[in-house]
Amino acid sequence: MQKRISSLPFHDTAEQAQKLDAVIENLKGQPGAVMPALHEAQEIYGYLPLEVQKKIADGLEVSLEEVYGVSTFYSQFSLTPKGVNHISVCLGTACYVKGSDKVLDRISQVLGIGPEECTEDGLFSLTACRCIGACGLAPVIMINEDVYGRLEPEDVDGILEKYRV
Repeated sequence: MQKRISSLPFHDTAEQAQKLDAVIENLKGQPGAVMPALHEAQEIYGYLPLEVQKKIADGLEVSLEEVYGVSTFYSQFSLTPKGVNHISVCLGTACYVKGSDKVLDRISQVLGIGPEECTEDGLFSLTACRCIGACGLAPVIMINEDVYGRLEPEDVDGILEKYRV
């Protein structure tokens, strides 16, 4: 599954920029600094927008390709912002066989976003994952820490409504 870059405009605060500058300064000249810089940057911003990746590349004097390569290779890095309510839809074998692709389609339709995207209001983000670990409840989604199982596409609207408040 290929990672997408966020289409939402990037905004940072002076405090965030200052923290990232300090991280870069602290790691400058160290071998293997890209990985810890990306971890710290994701802690600061919650994700790794292209603007942050460029700043890391420039500050560490490495290519943007190297920074982007690391950020897209490792699954713990996200290139898109996470919403207040983050939805993970399991597409593992048990869930997929029981129709999780249709549940994902319904969520995408209702929210107007696809996997690895965030709604413009920042209320919801969506990820398609390989296993949530609740195969006996297939198909399963998680919203934040809440697990919903044995879903049908028709269940989606009511579930999402609970999180719009």
